[in-house]
This record gives sequence, C-alpha cells and structure tokens, in this order.
Amino acid sequence: MTKDPVDGAVTVVRRSIDVLGTMQRNGTITSEMRAAGDIFREHFRCAAMDGMGTSKILRVARSSGDSLTDGVVRAREAVHEALAALGGMTSAAGSCAWFVLGLEASIREWASRWGWNGRSIHHVHAQGILIACLGVLAGHYGLVEVRRRVVASLDGRTPHLVAGEHAHE
Repeated sequence: MTKDPVDGAVTVVRRSIDVLGTMQRNGTITSEMRAAGDIFREHFRCAAMDGMGTSKILRVARSSGDSLTDGVVRAREAVHEALAALGGMTSAAGSCAWFVLGLEASIREWASRWGWNGRSIHHVHAQGILIACLGVLAGHYGLVEVRRRVVASLDGRTPHLVAGEHAHE
C-alpha cells in the first residue's frame, strides 16, 4: 500500500506479472500452451467474468434472464466449455484456470489463498497444475493436434509411437 503525496489517499498497488510469458521464456511451457492460456484469458475478459463469483458460471446460459450481448454469451459458453474440458470448476485445473488465467492471480497467490478444494497447496504443485491445465487447453482449442500411429518395429512385434502421423493412416 502507498499514500498519495497530494491528498494522502491510501491505494493498493498490484503488480502484474506475465506468468505465461515468463514460463514460455523459461521453457516451462510451449508457445501453443501460452496461446491456449491467452485464448482462455481473452474469452474470460470478453465474458465479463472478472467480477463474477465462481458459482455463477453455472447460470451463464440463455436462461439467466440477464440482458447480455450475443458476444458475451458466446464468450461465457466458451469459458464454460474450457472449464468442462479441464474437469469442471471444482477440479484443480479448473480452479487454476479461473484464478490464474482468468482473474490473473499469481500462481503463488492462487496456491496459498484459494488452492484446490478449499485447501492451500504448495506453489511448486500449483505450477504443475497450471502446466497440465495449459496442455489440456491447447488440445481443447485445437492448437496441438496429437497425431500418432502405431508402427511395427523392425522385428514386427514391438509397436512404438511416432509423432506427426495420423492414427487412421
């Protein structure tokens, strides 16, 4: 907190850290994972969910009675679908996406303040949850297409996976 030198008003200063950018530069996540996080964050912002409690996500469908624009409704549906892909809002990945990607809390803040299932978790575990979350979102948004084919090894008995090939080929 700081005091304004002119009027003496106390303000809380929050610093914003580009968590995804830092993780990508460190090689912790791929560019596709970062893009997935950015897409989720953009949908979250367009859905105007930053002031919304987590329980209200369940009421974002057309039956809400609110006068929302079509774009806001589509963005809320996109957030809801992404959270469903992560195992729902009550899953560790869903909670992480909501607070870290959507509300832009730090990983450490999410881990200690909200955590998962109402319990704080170690920040190292929280980072692992975020990494897994981003991997799932990258697949959900079609940024990473897992294409593998079982190929017989030289002896024809031991199959192995080869990346970059379609399974139906």
